Amino acid sequence: MPNTKNHRHFIMHKPFGYLCQFVCELPKKKLIGELFDFPEGTMAIGRLDEESEGLLFLTTDGMMSEIIRSRHIEKEYYAQVDGIITNEAIEKLKAGVEIGIRNVKYTTQPCKAFRLETPPDFPPRIRKIRDDRHGPTSWVSITLTEGKERQVRKMTAAVGFPTLRLLRIRIGNILLGNLEAGKVIELESFI
Repeated sequence: MPNTKNHRHFIMHKPFGYLCQFVCELPKKKLIGELFDFPEGTMAIGRLDEESEGLLFLTTDGMMSEIIRSRHIEKEYYAQVDGIITNEAIEKLKAGVEIGIRNVKYTTQPCKAFRLETPPDFPPRIRKIRDDRHGPTSWVSITLTEGKERQVRKMTAAVGFPTLRLLRIRIGNILLGNLEAGKVIELESFI
């Protein structure tokens, strides 16, 4: 177990539209460092892309990154997808699907997946996803032990149900719960 005595650890509900970075040369980008006065040397673990929301770990301990990103720690996501996801698509997700990672074909590891019968009770996103004229949507839970670039989005698209909204709700046994978007909580440790 790493020595976390002199390090600080945080969880954040990363809002839509923010980059998981503290410095960016691109103009007009919103950065998570603007939301909280993090100590020097803080880094995000298991980044979420600009359009994704939800649970994010941050720490000053680089060794924690290897532990959190390992295949021993589950990461659970709720994805709102275009259309009513079928049982066949869920089974394909569970078995592993072929996606592209930087122009290389990759088959995802088997995972846990199921359709959420009731949409989760998240506040509306800042930017509207779309309206009902574009057809129905549904929600799926996907739990991974890996984390490739935009993996969940690529997985749902590979089975014919592109992701419209994506939230990470759990890492290991830490839950997003009712933590509001943009809010931060300091923890004694992640493990």
